[in-house]
Amino acid sequence: MKLIDDLKSWELEVRAVIITRYEGQPAAAIFKNKLERRGVTVYTHRFTKGYPTDVDTVVSDQGYGANPYVETKKPLVVVTGPGPCSGKLATCLSQMYHDHRRGLKSGYAKFETFPIWDLPLKHPVNAAYEAATADIRDFNMIDPYHLEAYGKSAVNYNRDVEVFPVLKRILVRITDDPAYRSPTDMGVNCAGAGIVDDGAVREAAGQEVIRRYFRYRCEHVMGFVDQETVQRVELILDELGLKPEDRPVVGPARKAAAEGQEKGKGHEGIHCGTAIKLHDGTVLTGKNSVQMHAASSLVLNAVKHLAGIPDRIHLLSPAVIGSIADLDRQVLNKSKASLDLGETLIALSVSAMTNPTAQEALGRLKELQGCEVHSTHIPTPGDEEGLRKLGVNLTSDPNFSSHSLFAG
Repeated sequence: MKLIDDLKSWELEVRAVIITRYEGQPAAAIFKNKLERRGVTVYTHRFTKGYPTDVDTVVSDQGYGANPYVETKKPLVVVTGPGPCSGKLATCLSQMYHDHRRGLKSGYAKFETFPIWDLPLKHPVNAAYEAATADIRDFNMIDPYHLEAYGKSAVNYNRDVEVFPVLKRILVRITDDPAYRSPTDMGVNCAGAGIVDDGAVREAAGQEVIRRYFRYRCEHVMGFVDQETVQRVELILDELGLKPEDRPVVGPARKAAAEGQEKGKGHEGIHCGTAIKLHDGTVLTGKNSVQMHAASSLVLNAVKHLAGIPDRIHLLSPAVIGSIADLDRQVLNKSKASLDLGETLIALSVSAMTNPTAQEALGRLKELQGCEVHSTHIPTPGDEEGLRKLGVNLTSDPNFSSHSLFAG
């Protein structure tokens, strides 16, 4: 739904949504109803009969012909989806089958961002692609069909290479022309030509692999991915000669948590630490307290630094903090009244109406966009949403911020 909104905001017409491999699943049916009742045209495609081995059935009325044809008005149609393995290729082939039955000559090409075909197989950028798709087990390889056809090495990934012989047979059956001699031929990718500083790109790619490592470790403890996914990213880190602590904000965040633990000995609760690296290279930290979460402390410390406000000056008055805490405890029945980042940002904006210092700090929030942030604990929903809206690149250690099983 967000993708549809984004496309419309760029004045791109969304012709329809296609739900692939549809078998009347309850969740898919509800989603279909939601879209249709908001005025979005929806088509459903079932699993293609005979795919992948029985090409005669695939390219027939029982295969692609069983799918409804999506009527389009323009000569160029973009088929996109919010993730891998979503059925984009199958949709293109189904449309081509119907087009050729109608006497229309059509073809397709893929805009393939990663892997970058003309970079070395083990380049950190291509390694970052493997890390990003570790959960679906993608891996990069030299395209053997491209090497045979052109005598030139090209990097592709396993799914494209594995399916190419079948795809080639399907294309010949539909159009009498294979169109492409290799999986790499199918892709449109000039990203390699845009690299003007290979050292900077390698460094950024390595940092992305580390971010993926932390993400998968958190998703593992939450039950979303298996241990093999984490191990795959660990192997990629090892190949690149990297370790998690090479992310500059990891050490300071853990140090802040340890300092909080030492200072708070004898007190109940989990001590969380956070760290941010600003665009000027400055690294700042934050710790949780009775009054606010570690993410809240971090953001306030960051904007005070950017605005040149001394640390001793408080941006939020005790009265504002106390009022929100009373609301949390007495009305919303929260067991703890520590301000999460969402609440802190609202409090800061309210304080800015009467406090020029808070107003100056509020104006610095935009400067946090694109900064690197690490937390020693998985953020609560209020912290995660606030950090996402600020546009920072967040990672966290796979620790829960509360002993409670439910985080609302």
